[in-house]
Amino acid sequence: MTKTDQAVVITGGTSGIGLATAGLLHEQGVSVMVTGRTEESVARARTQLPAEVIVTRADAASVEDNTRVAREAEAAFGSLTGAFLNAGIMESAPVESMSEDTWERLFAINAKGPFFALQKLLPLMGEGASVVFTVGIGARRGMPGGSAAAGSRGALLTMIPSLAVELAPRGIRVNAVSPGPIDTPILAKSGMGPEQIAAVKQSFADALPLRRMGRPEEVAETVAFLLSQRSSFITGEDILVGGGAGLNV
Repeated sequence: MTKTDQAVVITGGTSGIGLATAGLLHEQGVSVMVTGRTEESVARARTQLPAEVIVTRADAASVEDNTRVAREAEAAFGSLTGAFLNAGIMESAPVESMSEDTWERLFAINAKGPFFALQKLLPLMGEGASVVFTVGIGARRGMPGGSAAAGSRGALLTMIPSLAVELAPRGIRVNAVSPGPIDTPILAKSGMGPEQIAAVKQSFADALPLRRMGRPEEVAETVAFLLSQRSSFITGEDILVGGGAGLNV
């Protein structure tokens, strides 16, 4: 590993795509800080990631926590060359049974949280920095019971072009990555039972031209590219990493 002068904060970095991205960036010599929502996820990530990776607890929906994370990043790195704003949740329910509490939680974590995380981290970024949001294929493809979750991600997706235009004069690029069906722990946190989760995974795989779900590492490669200068002429885009989702007719 060759050390670089790059430093990146990853929200929602203690499992799945965030964890895979943290490991990959560290291998590439990038200094990394990741956040996780629970003490358990933070403790687990500390055993899974190299000791040099900073792991801190933060509630993605809390502006106060986002402010603290920015202070910790400044103390650790001085400045940032990028941020992967990946924290999010998936909770499904038919429209008839969707509760107001669940709706508000989805929008607080999936839309409000990333926006204010960017706001607090921006003072640490300068010319050449790159921001990547996780949106997800659900914002563009339909799934029964997924309307509220898709709406929260779709709200984030609509911000990307305006943020890209607003921050371009400062030399900061803003993009999104939209994973398709990726085999991560997020389904286990969705409230579905084991048999339902297995059935959903199989249905996802069957619907894809590649006939399998993706791996977190495959999304991490795309994120690492967008955070690097190899993608220096890409901004305002949503990159789908979905195994051909939607191509079948």
